[in-house]
Amino acid sequence: MTPGPYPSPSHPLSEAMAEAVVAVGDRLRTWRSDPAARGGVWDGDQFKAGADALAHRALSERLAAIDGRIPVVSEEDPASLRRERPPRYWLIDPVDGTASYAHGFPGYVTQAALVIGGRPEVAAVFAPESETLYTAVRGQGARRDGRSLPPLEAAPPGRGVLTDNTPEPRGIARRVREHFGYGGYLESGSISLKLCLIADGSAHLFVKDVPVRDWDVAAPALVLEEVGGLVTRLDGSPFGYRGPYEHTGLVGGADPSTCRAVARWLAS
Repeated sequence: MTPGPYPSPSHPLSEAMAEAVVAVGDRLRTWRSDPAARGGVWDGDQFKAGADALAHRALSERLAAIDGRIPVVSEEDPASLRRERPPRYWLIDPVDGTASYAHGFPGYVTQAALVIGGRPEVAAVFAPESETLYTAVRGQGARRDGRSLPPLEAAPPGRGVLTDNTPEPRGIARRVREHFGYGGYLESGSISLKLCLIADGSAHLFVKDVPVRDWDVAAPALVLEEVGGLVTRLDGSPFGYRGPYEHTGLVGGADPSTCRAVARWLAS
């Protein structure tokens, strides 16, 4: 995908951020032919590939070139996670869906969010294999490949398409389907990509009960919320982007009332 131009950028940093994630995504696709980039080790519940470090460096450098006064907070930079959160910072996930990347599946993205005052204000998510770019600016809507995404239609519990990263619903996704009656199902990869697929209308609900981190959620949550959807923690509380970066699970949906209903059911 050739970076830019992106129509009507509505924030002074939005177009440059989009160009940065597209450039790094293009490099990720190229690096994929290198066994060293695909190879890695498990670190707790996360697979760390060589590409994670490469993409972290490439994306950090590009964002620093946009505005060197804005610090980068990254999954791949533990020191940045130990410091107090700055009032304004880039929150990046250089490769969301590393296991997909390493094992030849298309469901990975590179992404960044500009967080100001404890909430994402600008977001860019790029899926290299489909060359799909999602962007958002708070209060000014979301776009897919430069075209505005329309507001989402209401999707009551059980109506629409459930999404997760297995060939068929398993674990909590299976419980949700069995309880609420979802007939449609879409297999997808990274957390971010699933939330973006809800934003563009391809799916309607995503529920996860494993640890998730703010860098997984910040950019796609803004994309989804700008078209009327919602992302909450598993208990229904909002992501605050303050304090600890890790949380137990999430509920993301096209219909905020459905998200709340699923969270209440899980807590019951």
